[in-house]
Amino acid sequence: MGRSNLLGGWGEALAAEYLRKKRYEIVASGYRCRFGEIDLICEEKGYLCFTEVKLRKSAAYGSAGSFVDFRKQNKLRATAQYYLSRRATVLQPRFDVIEIYAPYGLGTKFPKITRIENAF
Repeated sequence: MGRSNLLGGWGEALAAEYLRKKRYEIVASGYRCRFGEIDLICEEKGYLCFTEVKLRKSAAYGSAGSFVDFRKQNKLRATAQYYLSRRATVLQPRFDVIEIYAPYGLGTKFPKITRIENAF
């Protein structure tokens, strides 16, 4: 496993822990299909949240959330649409972004985590 994959997995685990503390129920992590991947799928107060996790050392080149560009949003929408076609739900779909800032990578003791609800 490469360093990037290790950091990505660590970031997704941090985001999942953060969401559980906020009373979200994690339904799936690392959901993949032919259209793309969704980092976390979770339920919260009548919503099915398709969540993209972005980990950065800093916001020097823009916020972590700004890296979820139009192309990435379209891939997430297509992946979510496929997921919903396979699993019927009465929950309202929503797209969230979790930004994680870890200036020292895996050595960061207290990464800053921000949740952007209904990001796009």
